[in-house]
Amino acid sequence: MREVSTYEQAEAYLLETIDETLSRRTSYKLDRMREFLRQLGDPHKSYATIHIGGTSGKGSTSTMIAAALQAAGRRTGLHTKPHLSSMTERARIDGRPIARDRFAEILGAMMPAIESTTASHGRPTYYETLLALTFLYFAQERVEVAVIEVGLGGRLDGTNVVEPLVAAITSVGYDHMEVLGTTIEEIAFEKAGIAKRGVPLVLANLPPAAREVVEGHAAEVGAPVIRVADVVRVTFEGSLSHQQMLAISGPRGSFQLRLAALGIFARANAATAIAVLEQLSADLRPSFQALANAFESLEIAGRMELVSRNPAILFDIAHNAEKAESLVASLRERFAGRRVHYVVAIGESKDARTILQIFADVPSTFTFTSFSVAGRRAIAPARLAAIAESLGTWGRAITDPVEALMVARRRAQIDDVVVVTGSTFVVAALRALYVPTPA
Repeated sequence: MREVSTYEQAEAYLLETIDETLSRRTSYKLDRMREFLRQLGDPHKSYATIHIGGTSGKGSTSTMIAAALQAAGRRTGLHTKPHLSSMTERARIDGRPIARDRFAEILGAMMPAIESTTASHGRPTYYETLLALTFLYFAQERVEVAVIEVGLGGRLDGTNVVEPLVAAITSVGYDHMEVLGTTIEEIAFEKAGIAKRGVPLVLANLPPAAREVVEGHAAEVGAPVIRVADVVRVTFEGSLSHQQMLAISGPRGSFQLRLAALGIFARANAATAIAVLEQLSADLRPSFQALANAFESLEIAGRMELVSRNPAILFDIAHNAEKAESLVASLRERFAGRRVHYVVAIGESKDARTILQIFADVPSTFTFTSFSVAGRRAIAPARLAAIAESLGTWGRAITDPVEALMVARRRAQIDDVVVVTGSTFVVAALRALYVPTPA
C-alpha cells in the first residue's frame, strides 16, 4: 500500500494520477466515483449541498454563495477547481484551505479505499481523488452546508453524486468540446445533467438554444426552473477603488451593496448567487446585511484581480471565448481608453484563434508565453504569434513567463494596463510573484 504521510508525498501521488487522455476516453463516468465514496462511508451525504455548474462563472458564483453563508454564521465548505497555488485550495471551510498536514493525513487514510476501488473499477483519477478528499474533509469537520462547483460538464461529472438543496447553471458556451460535444445543444445537455427531481434549478442568461435544452431536460426530470432575471435585478451604480456599487432588488425587497470583485461578469455572477440563496429555506437564507458584509470583503483570485498600479497589473483567467469576451467588456468599462498589454498562454485544447481575436478588440500589444505543468500542454508561443499575425495583429514569443511579464511591463506606460490571462496555469505562475502562497 502506498505510504502517504507528508504533503509532499500526497502531492507526488496525486500528480502521478494525472492522465488527460485516460480521463477523456475511459474515466468520464460516475460508477467509480460512487463506489469510491461508498468505500469512504459516503461522506457527501452528511451535510447539505449547493451544486453550481456552467461553462464560465461557476467558480466565482460558488465563492460568492459560500461567502454569504459564512457571513450568516453557517459553517460552510467550498469546493472549486482548478487551484492557483496549492491543491489545498480545493477544500476550503469558512474561506480557509485545508492545512497541508491534514490534507496528507486524509489522503493517507483514503489509500485502502483507493486500492479497493482500483481493483474493481480502475484507479480513481486525480480529480476524483481530490473531490473525494474534499467530501471527506467536510464530513469530518461537520460543515453545515457545502457549495460544490462542477468540474466538467455536469451529467457525468464526479460532483453529480450530490443531492443538493439548489442547483444552478451560470452559463453555457463552447469549451471542453472534445468531451462535451461540438454544438451548443450537446454542451447544454451535459450541463443540464445536474438537474434533479424536486431540486430548484437556477438558470442565468443562457443562449436561447441552450436554454431550450436545459429547460426541456429539467421538465423531464421534474426540476423546477428559476430564471435569474425573474428573481433578482442588479443595477450598477458606479465604481469606488477596488469595488463596484450595486443596487439589488429581489423577492425580499431592495438593498445596496459594495462588490469587491471587479468586472461586468462579476455582477452577473452576483445576481446568480443571490438567486440561488433566495431558494434556500428561511432559516438558512442569509440576511441582506450578511450578503452586504460578504460581498464587500469578497476575494476571488485570478478574476479581474488587480495586484499593482502604475502601471496597473491585472490577473484574469480567460481560457475560452466566453471568458475572453467578459474580460474585454470589463476592461472597456473599468479601464476605458487605456492601452492593454496582454501576457498570454493558452492550453493546446483551446480555441486560441477565437480567444486572440476577442482580446485584440481593444488597443493592445501581445507577449505570448507558455507554462510547464504535469499532464498539461501549452500552445507554443511562436504558434500563438503566428495566429495573431494571421489576424492582423502582432506579438512577441517568449517561452519563459517571468521574462514575458517583464517585457510587457517595460513596454507599458504608467497609465496602461498589463493583463496576464489565458490559461489558469500562467495566471497561477505569475500571480505567485505578487501574492504570497498560503503555507
